[in-house]
Amino acid sequence: MAFQRHAQHFGGYVMQRPNIGYISGVPLDQNTCDTWDDIWKFQAHPEDVLVVAYPKAGITWMQEIVDMICQEGNAERCRRAPTYDRHPFLEAVAPKPVPSGLQLAEDMELPRILKTHLPVQLLPPSFWEQDCKVIYVARNAKDSMVSYYHFQRMNRGLPDPGDWSTYFSTFLAGDVTWGSWFDHVLGWWEAKDQHQVLYIFYEDMMENTRREIEKVMRFLGKELSEEVLEDIYHHTTFQAMRENPMANYSSIPSFVMDHSVSPFMRKGVVGDWRNHFTVAQDEIFEKEYWRRMEGTNLTFRTQQLG
Repeated sequence: MAFQRHAQHFGGYVMQRPNIGYISGVPLDQNTCDTWDDIWKFQAHPEDVLVVAYPKAGITWMQEIVDMICQEGNAERCRRAPTYDRHPFLEAVAPKPVPSGLQLAEDMELPRILKTHLPVQLLPPSFWEQDCKVIYVARNAKDSMVSYYHFQRMNRGLPDPGDWSTYFSTFLAGDVTWGSWFDHVLGWWEAKDQHQVLYIFYEDMMENTRREIEKVMRFLGKELSEEVLEDIYHHTTFQAMRENPMANYSSIPSFVMDHSVSPFMRKGVVGDWRNHFTVAQDEIFEKEYWRRMEGTNLTFRTQQLG
């Protein structure tokens, strides 16, 4: 969504929140649904690296880490363009004349770093056919819910979330854009056993960022010095990214993302859900969580260690 280059076309523009359609039962922006055939037929290349996450699970953080690793720690190269131009968002469809994520990806030279929020069953099959490397970031459902709520409040490219109480029920039922958190994290968890998928936890990234950066480096087949790894770590701290206009989405016009409602990079912590969940909501959530996660060995932390 290269809004920055096309801002002059939107003088006085009022963005309407999207209608929702469905692809195989998954709620998506109707504009995405309207171009689904082209998205599904997207041709991946073996050199592509795909970064995937449920919304507000740390995908922008991981995109910056991957870019810094691929640029061998050259922070200036990573400031060549905003995140959304450097790493095309495959299913994103913006108002014309802004190019879609698909168009950006198809026009980009190889190797590409691509982004998607799609659940595993909706991933274009060429990614599997080309044996692409995929990095999946998973965040605990409670913090994901809170972060996604505030993101929908400030982002007119998503449906109005309503009040917190309403949103709590909507999220838990999976009636949000990109569908159920449970289906998403479990589907990609299973995929890692059949494909080149590195499954990373947001809480682990918060606990020991350097360790997780090294995991990603090895997965990408790179060898970087301790000095370069330290540079990557400092460039990708929450505070550094929050102040980086090429990573903090501040270049998106306010009629799309209104940072005065809630900043794109809001808190970057584990456990903020405690400031939102009532005791009754926590009980409802826990009951549904254990029902949905029964029989899986996928586990999450909802508070930071130490």
